Amino acid sequence: MADINIQRKKASPSPWILVLLAVAAVAVAAYFFLRPDPADEPAPPANTGVAGTATDTTASATADTAAPAPADTAAGHTFRQSHNPAGPGGTTAAEEASTETAASLAAQAATDPAAPGYARNGLQKLTGVLVSLTDRDDLRDPTITEQRDNLTSATDRLGDPKVSLRPGFVAAASLIRAMQQKAYPELESQAAELTRLADQLSGRSATAADQQQTQQFLTKAADIVRALSEPAQHTLN
Repeated sequence: MADINIQRKKASPSPWILVLLAVAAVAVAAYFFLRPDPADEPAPPANTGVAGTATDTTASATADTAAPAPADTAAGHTFRQSHNPAGPGGTTAAEEASTETAASLAAQAATDPAAPGYARNGLQKLTGVLVSLTDRDDLRDPTITEQRDNLTSATDRLGDPKVSLRPGFVAAASLIRAMQQKAYPELESQAAELTRLADQLSGRSATAADQQQTQQFLTKAADIVRALSEPAQHTLN
C-alpha cells in the first residue's frame, strides 16, 4: 500500500491586519501632507486699542482746527467792515474803499489806451466804484437805484469779447448824472460833458480815434468819481 504524503497548508495572515496597516499608512501620509504650514498662518492683527483711537481723535481735532473759516463768515466780516461807523479822520470804511477805487480808476485811465483790455478794465473799475457809492445813505434814491441796475445789467457780460462796451459806458454816465442831480449840483457841467462823451463812444478800440475817445471818457469819469467819493456839501431833494 502506497504512503500518502500529506502536507499541512500554511495559514494565511488575517486580512484585518492588512487593513489596519493600510489605514495607519494613510493616516501618517495625511498628517505630513495636510498639516498647516507655519509660514501660511495669518499675521496677528495690529493693535487697535485705546492708543490708536486717541491718535485718530487727535488727528481729527487738528484737521478741524486747521480748516478755513466758511466763506459766509468771511463775506459777513467784509460786509461789517464796509458799514463801520466813521473812523479816524471822519471817513467811513465805505468812503475809504470808494476813494481807493477812484484812484485805481484814474491810474487805469492814465495807462496806454492802445493796450489790450484797456477799455474793458476801465469800465470794470468804473462800475465797481459807482455801485459801491450807491450804498451810501445820502445817495439812496429810486432813480439812482434804477440807473445802478441798468449799469450792472449792461456790464454783466464784460467777459465776452464780442459784447460791445458802449452800453456800459452810457449806463455809467447816466448813473453819474443821477448821483450828481441828487447831491452834487456843483458837478452839473462835468456830468453833462461826461454824458456827451459817452454818446460819442463807439464801444470799440480798433482805431486810434476810438482809443483816444475812450481814454478821454475814463479820465473825465475818474475826476467826477473822485468828487463823488467826497461827502456832499449840498443835498437836493
